[in-house]
Amino acid sequence: MVPEAWRGGLVSTGRVVGVLLLLGALHKASAAVIRYEILEEREKGFVVGNVVRDLDLDLGSLSARRLRVVSGASRRFFEVNWETGEMFVNDRLDREELCGTLPSCTITLELVVERPLELFSAEVVIQDINDNNPSFPTREMKLEISEAVAPGTRFPLESAHDPDVGSNSLQTYELSRNEYFALRVQTREDSTKYAELVLERALDREREPDLQLVLTALDGGTPARSASLPIRIVVLDANDNAPTFNQSLYRARVLEDAPPGTRVVQVRATDLDEGPNGEIIYSFGSHNRAGVRELFSLDLVTGVLTVKGRLDFEDAKLHEIYIQAKDKGANPEGAHCKVLVEVVDVNDNAPEITVTSVYSPVPEDAPLGTVIALLSVTDLDAGENGLVTCEVPPGLPFSLTSSLKNYFTLKTSAALDRETVPEYNLSITARDAGTPSLSALTTVRVQVSDINDNPPQSSQSSYNVYVEENNLPGVPILNLSVWDPDAPQNARLSFFLLEQGGETGLVGRYFTINRDSGVVSSLVPLDHEDRREFELTAHISDGGTPVLATNISVNVFVTDRNDNAPQVLYPRPGQSSVEMLPRGTAAGYLVTRVVGWDPDAGHNAWLSYSLLGAPNQSLFAVGLHTGQITTARPVQDTDSPRQTLTVLIRDNGEPSLSTTATLTVSVTEESPEALAEFPAGSAPREQNKNLTFYLLLSLILVSVGFAVTVLGVIIFKVYKWKQSRDLYRAPVSSLYRTPGPSLHADAVRGGLMAPHLYHQVYLTTDSRRSDPLLKKPGAASPLASRQNTLRSLDPVFYRQVLGAESSPPGQQAPPNTDWRFSQAQRPGTSGSQNGDETGTWPNNQFDTEMLQAMILASASEAADGSSTLGGGAGTMGLSARYGPQFTLQHVPDYRQNVYIPGSNATLTNAAGKRDGKAPAGGNGNKKKSGKKEKK
Repeated sequence: MVPEAWRGGLVSTGRVVGVLLLLGALHKASAAVIRYEILEEREKGFVVGNVVRDLDLDLGSLSARRLRVVSGASRRFFEVNWETGEMFVNDRLDREELCGTLPSCTITLELVVERPLELFSAEVVIQDINDNNPSFPTREMKLEISEAVAPGTRFPLESAHDPDVGSNSLQTYELSRNEYFALRVQTREDSTKYAELVLERALDREREPDLQLVLTALDGGTPARSASLPIRIVVLDANDNAPTFNQSLYRARVLEDAPPGTRVVQVRATDLDEGPNGEIIYSFGSHNRAGVRELFSLDLVTGVLTVKGRLDFEDAKLHEIYIQAKDKGANPEGAHCKVLVEVVDVNDNAPEITVTSVYSPVPEDAPLGTVIALLSVTDLDAGENGLVTCEVPPGLPFSLTSSLKNYFTLKTSAALDRETVPEYNLSITARDAGTPSLSALTTVRVQVSDINDNPPQSSQSSYNVYVEENNLPGVPILNLSVWDPDAPQNARLSFFLLEQGGETGLVGRYFTINRDSGVVSSLVPLDHEDRREFELTAHISDGGTPVLATNISVNVFVTDRNDNAPQVLYPRPGQSSVEMLPRGTAAGYLVTRVVGWDPDAGHNAWLSYSLLGAPNQSLFAVGLHTGQITTARPVQDTDSPRQTLTVLIRDNGEPSLSTTATLTVSVTEESPEALAEFPAGSAPREQNKNLTFYLLLSLILVSVGFAVTVLGVIIFKVYKWKQSRDLYRAPVSSLYRTPGPSLHADAVRGGLMAPHLYHQVYLTTDSRRSDPLLKKPGAASPLASRQNTLRSLDPVFYRQVLGAESSPPGQQAPPNTDWRFSQAQRPGTSGSQNGDETGTWPNNQFDTEMLQAMILASASEAADGSSTLGGGAGTMGLSARYGPQFTLQHVPDYRQNVYIPGSNATLTNAAGKRDGKAPAGGNGNKKKSGKKEKK
């Protein structure tokens, strides 16, 4: 990418290649620098280069990213066109004004773009053009030369000055043609030129007392520019000894802050002549640059060079001073020497801070390392005096990092919290490394914007409000103190009332809350006797996104006020109450008791009793707190037989409320002992009548219930008997070929076999007189098919089909240990079969099937204690076939689990009947049913 200035042919091919190599190297660096070259005095608007293309930026987003040029100069020499991306000249460029006599003039620029914030460096080299003529400090020069001067003597001439540099600067001098003098052009250490007249032929004052020469200064521009200086030479009489300096070159060092009058150096010259021709006068030579006389002064007699003006290391680091010495003779001759004064830098320039870009406000949730501002720092001093560091006050969530030389980035180093510090005025200090150190201070204002990160807060998590009953509706009862530390929009609170628990309607019926202020008011008067406590929840949400909320419990307690008068429980109001009092009763006799009740609570419900009215106030007394009416003195014959008492019941509230209870006391002639035996007069006779009525009613109800129960049992038994009779009347068919309707006994559900030894037994209708028919083990059966089908079903469905205690095949529990017998107890054809000593059920399939057949065949007969198998009671006929040692007392009774499909009969425990134990539930009539079947 070649800048426009280069493509215009203004730069040599070698420079182009060098700059390209430099740009290629910088492109790989972290901070690339683009470089342009331009001639000075270019017109305003001249395009320097396309920075967008050179920086590989997007031209479309240039305006949005606000590309701008930043430089340390006070004038804006360059600007960028946002539409084309070209950087153009914005102000007059004068290389001599910008850089003076420096051989290279470079303006450093910074290109800043935003969103995201990026910084690029650019350099523009201002090339010199030959726009200045050489100039001499004087219009005419006069030389006085003694005729005694020998040929070869040199006479320095005034030096011309050309502000241009390089090839455009002063290159040579030319002297007009003459026969006495030749011109010699010399070069100083800083490569500047000066001219000297060399006397080639001795002068003759008498022949030519005055000579006119012209000195021409030429620069190297194309076309060349020149300046002329007339030289007048006056030939003097001879002064044959000229002053001489003890050294031709003097060196000195002086601090740049040296005050005026500071001695720099002293030059010394001597003259061998005597008298006025030997007295020397020192003066500045004509070769000195402009400004030397303003900075230094020279003593004419002593030759001491002192500081006159203010030295500045940043302007000139080295001063070259020419001093000449002349005697006071009639024809003074002069000598010249050179003094090199080195200016030593001191830390006299404080750093300067420029804030180029500030990102404010910053969200308080900004991540660590967020760039806040870019700062550039400059220091005109050199060396350590120009090394600058920046710092922010400690304890703040910000830090400064340096990405480029003299550029610092202000970033966040910790989390921000707007609620704690909403704004920072950062005092950034730039300090150099000089001694003493100088610093500069600038302030950057950083505002922190709010996010909704704080829920509403309250000084209390719950409120207890005490409201007196019968309050006025609409009067506030509570003002919730809630605040939100976020900014105004996020801190805008909304209040709602919610109900706690399962109760509904409390908010809309009893209470309301102002949505903006949080003032809770009651909608209706509250009643302590109706409800004493309300549990509410105040829901407070803010206006942020996302919405944050807080719940506060509000407990409203209704306090009591004395708004209910006492109520009389006894004697009942509206009913006449007559209490009997025998004559002759002693004092302290308890006549009756007045019972009062107050719906209020606390001290408002404390009741006191007093006798308000009575025919004889001295006869009765009322307990103040108990309400008991007692005789205050013995009852006399003179007392009225009927006494009407009025008792005042008063509560303890303010103001106190009261009510009265009225009762009648009848004074009778019976003794107290008689009244104690018959307290109610004719009450015993009435009680006997009521007792007889209730006894008769109970007897009738029990009799009717018993009759209904007996009738129901008879009907049920008759129905069962008819079903069994139809079963036994069925025709007897062939036992093996064409069996009739068969009865299926489920041995597995009866608990007789382990699940893996499942068999099906089919009994004929006349099986009570024959052996059971067992299916072959390999034969298919409906039950086996059903079992295979249920094997893949859900266990719950399986239990619904086969019973609550059944489980699908493959999930059965292991056999019950009750099936284990000793060797002597194991059933078999001989009673002496050999089996394993563990006492498990015999594995002989034939014996197992025979045992099941015997049990099932005698199942219906075992219920009444008789068996057709020839066994005694309690053996189920097994002892005749399996030996006398095998009885049912050795085997768990499982007959109650054997059932015959089509019949509701269930085997019961015969032994249990012998022992007088009640059979299992529902078997009370099964013995009778068995007898009917035998008949």
